[in-house]
Amino acid sequence: MSFVFQSIDHVQLAAPKGSEAIARTFYGEILGFTEVDKPELLKKRGGIWFSFSSYQIHIGIEEPFAPAKKAHPAFLIENLDALKAHLTKSDVSFLVDTDLPGADRIYVHDPFGNRIEILEWIS
Repeated sequence: MSFVFQSIDHVQLAAPKGSEAIARTFYGEILGFTEVDKPELLKKRGGIWFSFSSYQIHIGIEEPFAPAKKAHPAFLIENLDALKAHLTKSDVSFLVDTDLPGADRIYVHDPFGNRIEILEWIS
């Protein structure tokens, strides 16, 4: 082939209109992602962008809105136990899942109902 996929540029999740402040609290304050300034032409569409490491998460406005219940991003983390303690302290519920051999993982839903997987591989 004459083309090569290099990496994922960003993951987009949907949210209802007017939910940027709620997204800022969850993704920015609770998960600790950094807010990214959207290009001027895209600001009028609403939504908000975040980054961590070399990845971006775009929260786009969708009307009518329906959360992603099965499709989801999966984030690799270091020190899942510390995140679980932080989520508990922040009143964010999560589900521990033991079905993936070799991994500790949880599922959490963002404030809009989108499913998010967070995992740490056990060495």
